[in-house]
Amino acid sequence: MRVDEVKAYCAALRGASCELHQSPVNVLVYQVGDKRFAYFKTSQPQQWRFSVRVMPERFLELTDQPGIQPARYLKRFHWITLVEVERWPEQMLRELIDWSYKRALQALSQCQRDALLAGKQKT
Repeated sequence: MRVDEVKAYCAALRGASCELHQSPVNVLVYQVGDKRFAYFKTSQPQQWRFSVRVMPERFLELTDQPGIQPARYLKRFHWITLVEVERWPEQMLRELIDWSYKRALQALSQCQRDALLAGKQKT
């Protein structure tokens, strides 16, 4: 998957939103409610590096692979960074994104989750 395809996939998840955080963090964040599930670094030298949260059991397995690193500042929460998104099979990327999305969705209150899944915005 190319970067634009990963962006489109993340944005298409039910209740997902996207927010660009400018300097000094320079990240494009995908979230459901107020819970993040993925982000891209948008500035050089790490432009378009992609990070997601993974199952604790898979963290070591994944970060042992060349091209996958523990995410900066978030590794203790089992976030990884894929240095080049295009290198990885589409099915693997979808599985990682889906798990991270579901984890973020579960972290919301039942009321927030119901409102998001019903397509309503909380006021």
